[in-house]
Amino acid sequence: MNQPIDNALLEQAAEIALQQAKNQGASAAEVGVSKSQGLSVTVRQGDVETLEYNNDTGLGITVYFGQSKASASTSDLRPQAIADAVKAASGIAKHTQADDYAGLADAELMATEFPDLSLYHPWDIDAEQAIIIASQCEQAGFDVDNRINNSEGASLSSHQGGRVYANSHGFVGSTISSRHSLSCTLIANDERGMQRDYWYDMTRDPADLESAKHIGQRAAENTLKRLNARTVDTGTYPVIFAADIAPSLFGQFIGAIRGGALYRKSSFLLDHLGKQIFPDFIHIHEQPYLLKGIGSSAFDGDGVATKARDIISDGILQGYVLDSYSARKLNMNTTANAGGVHNLTIDSGDLDFAGMLKQMDKGILVTETMGMGVNIVTGDYSQGAAGFWVENGEIQYAIDEFTIASNLKDMFMGIQAVAMDVQKRGNTRTGSVWIDKMTVAG
Repeated sequence: MNQPIDNALLEQAAEIALQQAKNQGASAAEVGVSKSQGLSVTVRQGDVETLEYNNDTGLGITVYFGQSKASASTSDLRPQAIADAVKAASGIAKHTQADDYAGLADAELMATEFPDLSLYHPWDIDAEQAIIIASQCEQAGFDVDNRINNSEGASLSSHQGGRVYANSHGFVGSTISSRHSLSCTLIANDERGMQRDYWYDMTRDPADLESAKHIGQRAAENTLKRLNARTVDTGTYPVIFAADIAPSLFGQFIGAIRGGALYRKSSFLLDHLGKQIFPDFIHIHEQPYLLKGIGSSAFDGDGVATKARDIISDGILQGYVLDSYSARKLNMNTTANAGGVHNLTIDSGDLDFAGMLKQMDKGILVTETMGMGVNIVTGDYSQGAAGFWVENGEIQYAIDEFTIASNLKDMFMGIQAVAMDVQKRGNTRTGSVWIDKMTVAG
């Protein structure tokens, strides 16, 4: 059973680390201390396949001697172990080359307000209860149709943790959060062989999780739709990325405007600030203060206060994704994105999913992509895929063993609509995305 999370000990450990860094003569220091605990179970064909408990603690200290820096870590929060870690980091820092851009984020940028974002909802669940829920989820899938005859399992995980980030500006940021998920992957057979598909949900609050029965049934329905898959003729077609996988498209976009890619000059969106990247109806923005949001936070990994901001407005790039280090390298200001973006949101238009299929009329709905065929330097995009053939505005049959290819610049500018079927399970919130054309190889 999980114990309630209390960050007092973590804050105390952070304070010891910063004091030790000062004692060692460091000109600045920052420390992250975390504690996480939880359990994960997987049930496959009614039997418990895995049962894992975790209870992890860690402290990472970075010390600066002028522009030279070094880091060390420990999983032991006793004062002597912390002192040893700081001493080790200090010893290394004195031998590292100075980096003109190294250092803490500016003191005046530190967060000063810490609203309750409703991120901590512990689940008083034990292994036995977790096994029952996972079993019910899998069985609900099996009960849908006798063609569902195998499973990769149903998994339930429940985790909670605390994290403290502190630095020698006097900043101390403390968060506690929880995350719970339930998933099911099922297998069905037909003449062409096996097909698999899944469904899952993930929330901060266990009360918000979809029911075990619903997740199992949805996994079964998705799997059955994949049966009797056909091949598709090679050609150029409109393509819809289903809401489940559409976040990957915007993940590529964020990767291309991230500070590290920009200062290394390894992005196809280099020098695109103020330029049109998407059609003018596309609005992409961060919402760091959403209650129960997976990406919600009052401060970033540098302690900088987060704020709601537009990244794309009227299709035009308004800002990059920078931490304090990459901002200095680019002679710009941090965008409070050390550690990533905060609830990236792509606004939907007025089409629901069925309406989007109807308007597309004929083309391909992609529900799964495979492979690593995306080049952020050139924007070239090529992925293995599976999905459905759409004709007369309706799904006709499953298709598999094909590839989709284009360039991300053309894909972004070719977006026709974003549907209203928004998935809110992760850090990126978007509906299904319809792209005017891609090259499809069957």
